[in-house]
Amino acid sequence: MGILAWIVVGIIAGFLAKSVVPGEGPGGVLGDMVVGIVGALIGGWLFTSFGSAGVTGFSLWSVLVAFVGGVVLLLIMRALTGGMRSTV
Repeated sequence: MGILAWIVVGIIAGFLAKSVVPGEGPGGVLGDMVVGIVGALIGGWLFTSFGSAGVTGFSLWSVLVAFVGGVVLLLIMRALTGGMRSTV
């Protein structure tokens, strides 16, 4: 998959994952992109482990795989850093 497609899928999936998981995420569009791209790697690994296709290109399926991986990544980050606590 081309680098531009990875960036676009990463931004979309990272934004969606940060919208679903409570708490603060990494900042801005760059943070969304990193969460989405790393999430695509995690999601691709998870989906292929269970016999499905991973990230296949610029498609809705790839965004879904990256979104699931992004949610997993954010939940792991929250668990390790205690990011779900509210700071008042």
